[in-house]
Amino acid sequence: MEPVTLTTERLVLRPFGPADAKAVHTACQDPEIPRWTGVPSPYTRQHAAVFVTRTCPDGWRDETMFNFAVISRDDRRLVGAMGLVRLRLACATAELGYWTAKESRGRGRTAEAALAVARWAFGELGVERLEWFAEAGNSGSRAVALKTGFRMEGTLRAKLIKDGTRRDAWTGALLPSDLGLPSRRAYLPSPGG
Repeated sequence: MEPVTLTTERLVLRPFGPADAKAVHTACQDPEIPRWTGVPSPYTRQHAAVFVTRTCPDGWRDETMFNFAVISRDDRRLVGAMGLVRLRLACATAELGYWTAKESRGRGRTAEAALAVARWAFGELGVERLEWFAEAGNSGSRAVALKTGFRMEGTLRAKLIKDGTRRDAWTGALLPSDLGLPSRRAYLPSPGG
């Protein structure tokens, strides 16, 4: 698949490129990013270079992972990263993940980007269920998911492995109907659910 660019009122979401390595490296020096994500710590320039020159292009080419650089339209600075991973192609399920640069937090831009990617995933990729996971306690990520429209589904025991330790994860899901969009398959919710 050819990489795409999405735009919102305040943001441009585009594929990462080699010129983004420095900004990615700088943003990932904030200890909160590796604390709550799978970003390595310490995060080196080499990690950033591999991410923007190999990981991101390979994901787009293989149609397994779609990473977007979230860029402010005002000052062209990197706001964060937004990634969509196809989990189960036959079930049309994907996972949304993100991190936000420290100076860009608390402004609603990550939720704005997440909503754009969700709409694209439902409309262009045929995703029927978008999942979100975060380590239990990551209230910032949870706030973004809620603002995007995800419905919290609970806590998964021992879902994540971080630093050799299993950790609980919060989970939520977003369906096309949650955004007023059609789904390719009918959905029959449980009675009373």
